[in-house]
Amino acid sequence: MGKYLLQASYTQTGLAGLVKEGGTSRRAALTETIEGVGGSLESLYFAFGKNDLFITADLPDDAAATAVSLAISSAGALGVSVTVLLTAETVDQAVAMNVPYRPPGA
Repeated sequence: MGKYLLQASYTQTGLAGLVKEGGTSRRAALTETIEGVGGSLESLYFAFGKNDLFITADLPDDAAATAVSLAISSAGALGVSVTVLLTAETVDQAVAMNVPYRPPGA
């Protein structure tokens, strides 16, 4: 399982649905969506600003994260961006790797 951050912004239609259903109903619906691909919802927060929703979720893999993003975005009520979150241990593994690289012009 990987950890993902989903940031979402409501469209006008999505906001109308939120006003009609309320926040806990939307949390339940998004929990069902994430669990439907074998994941689990860790947290969901509504917010002021550029993004209206911040969700952290454990998902089986990048394909599951993509599927969730596509399903939500294609419905037209939310625009979604997904960020893969890395543990400190994953960063340790990455910095320990010897990667051959030549900068442009070097």
